[in-house]
Amino acid sequence: MGKFGDHIQEADWKKEKHVPVIDCPDTVKAGELFRVNASLGKEIAHPNTTEHHIRWITLFFHPHGEKFNYQVGNFEFTAHGESAGGPNEGPVYTHHSVTAWMKTSKSGTLHAVAFCNIHGLWESSKEISAE
Repeated sequence: MGKFGDHIQEADWKKEKHVPVIDCPDTVKAGELFRVNASLGKEIAHPNTTEHHIRWITLFFHPHGEKFNYQVGNFEFTAHGESAGGPNEGPVYTHHSVTAWMKTSKSGTLHAVAFCNIHGLWESSKEISAE
């Protein structure tokens, strides 16, 4: 059966469309706000249809030397062209990209986890230095 983490997939986002991409500074000023963007499809587009879409992205921060992660935010994408008229007939599509602002007093690792309704969970991470 395995652990939950055994079912989270990883790959190079330049070659796999399901891997979240984290864009933010490598080094930030401790205690000052900075922008974090998490998205999918930076190199290879991911579909955004009723049948195949990204449902959500969650960002976590794990400060170096600490036991637990902190959830920065959970972002849902709920419009994928659904409509009473049928799949992909609706007027609204959300895009699987999010911008969040955060600050930290410690260096650590940002983790992004994304859920594709067909291909499951995918993650990526990025080291952040706080000076």
